[in-house]
Amino acid sequence: MPLINVRTSSSDIAKPELLLKELSKELANMTGKPEKYVMALLETSVPMVFSGSDTPCCYIEIKSIGAINPSEMSAFFCNMVSSKTGIPSERIYIRFEDIPAKYWGWDGRTFG
Repeated sequence: MPLINVRTSSSDIAKPELLLKELSKELANMTGKPEKYVMALLETSVPMVFSGSDTPCCYIEIKSIGAINPSEMSAFFCNMVSSKTGIPSERIYIRFEDIPAKYWGWDGRTFG
């Protein structure tokens, strides 16, 4: 049920499949949830403007049923994505959402 969605205006992401696997692993570790339930998405070349500039930037969404620690996760994922993409951390926004179990579906049912 944890989800991390990374959208960036950059089209130059080296080894995106490795980045996705690392995002998945780390989100599982940080939420304490089995990686079996983690989904990681990466969207590149998304038209974006941040601070009035089209210099590469990034928007990250992290959603989960509980187990979210925004201050710890913000620092970790901001630094990780910045190091893997070259996008400065001051050009990365992260949004966190704690989803009630009854609103998260999987395998034809919900978690609550």
